[in-house]
Amino acid sequence: MNFRVYILAIASFVVGMVELIVGGTLDLVANDLQISISTAGQLITVFSLVFAIAAPVLLTLTAKIERKSLCLWTLFIFFIGNVMSYISPNFMVLMVSRVLSAASGSLLVVLCITIASSIVKEGYRARAIGVIYMGISGSLVLGVPIGLVIGNHFGWRAPFLLIAVFTLISMIGVYAFLGKIEPKPVIPLRQQFQTLKNAKLITAQLTSLLFLTGHLTLYAYLTPFLKAALHLNATWVSIFYFIFGVAAVFGGGIGGLAADKWGSKTSILSIISLFSVVLFVLNKLTFSIPLFLTVMIIWSMLSWAITPAQQNYLIESAPESSDIQQSLNNSALHFGIALGSMVGGIVIDQYSVLYNASIGGIFILMALICALFSVTRPAIIQTAVVEEKTKAAGI
Repeated sequence: MNFRVYILAIASFVVGMVELIVGGTLDLVANDLQISISTAGQLITVFSLVFAIAAPVLLTLTAKIERKSLCLWTLFIFFIGNVMSYISPNFMVLMVSRVLSAASGSLLVVLCITIASSIVKEGYRARAIGVIYMGISGSLVLGVPIGLVIGNHFGWRAPFLLIAVFTLISMIGVYAFLGKIEPKPVIPLRQQFQTLKNAKLITAQLTSLLFLTGHLTLYAYLTPFLKAALHLNATWVSIFYFIFGVAAVFGGGIGGLAADKWGSKTSILSIISLFSVVLFVLNKLTFSIPLFLTVMIIWSMLSWAITPAQQNYLIESAPESSDIQQSLNNSALHFGIALGSMVGGIVIDQYSVLYNASIGGIFILMALICALFSVTRPAIIQTAVVEEKTKAAGI
């Protein structure tokens, strides 16, 4: 494997950390800036929303720019965004910094994937992309507990300073070891969205969106939930987050094995069904920390177990437009994160954080309905193959 792929993986890990890193310190942010926890939660909502929208748009706008230069400039803007977060005097400046970080971060992730696939031999391409996704998934799983530990010891601003330092290290690595890379043609946005006209694909993408919505309705506010329901202190909350992160990593591997053994469709339906049960019973288990922790581990594993099955299902359903579907699914996931953190904040404002799990479970049931609809739709006819056969026949 080309060692430069790992430099890009580090950059993608740093970018991924920013999205949910404030999740574990929402109470600290709220207290310092004198805002409500639900308002602080919008820092996740806005970031994910911008991240979902910006990636395809910015990739199209920068289609003709040399990739190494673009990567360096984007890293620099990402660095500025995190420095702004560190020094932000009020909530408005912090929100602007999150928008800046989200927009630049979304482009960086796509750049890391495309550059990694272009600097290795064809036989290593899939593995190179896999390494980048390991950086992204690792950051999403570990970003919150890392931010929580650092934030509790040095203040909620400290994690942003750490990310800014890691960003500078990534810039040095890209500048020193990456050569010039000419851009490749980018698929127009209109062509990307045309694939969603198919009912099988649009409901598959909605499955991902609603699943992440249900998950983030509780996960984005897990710190206040653990403190309110289990009366845990900051140290124990950090421990619970790390357990959650480790379980999530194992869940991704188990989900891949399940998809290979039982098929993507069966795995998706089984995981979503069990996930809904877990969210609905979680509130009822707070009387026992060992029992709650056991179910929380299952929740964590399921939250990532669906990813390989869902990605494989999209490839199976639309092999001709699999790259487009992967890109759109990334946007769907981040829309789900944005919607979930927004809904979770509304529930806290109107009711109590103790209701977040049940409300999240309702969205999971909606995801299950979409998944059932998608997997029961007929297979998509491969248009390119049909057109080729038609031409060959002289029709």
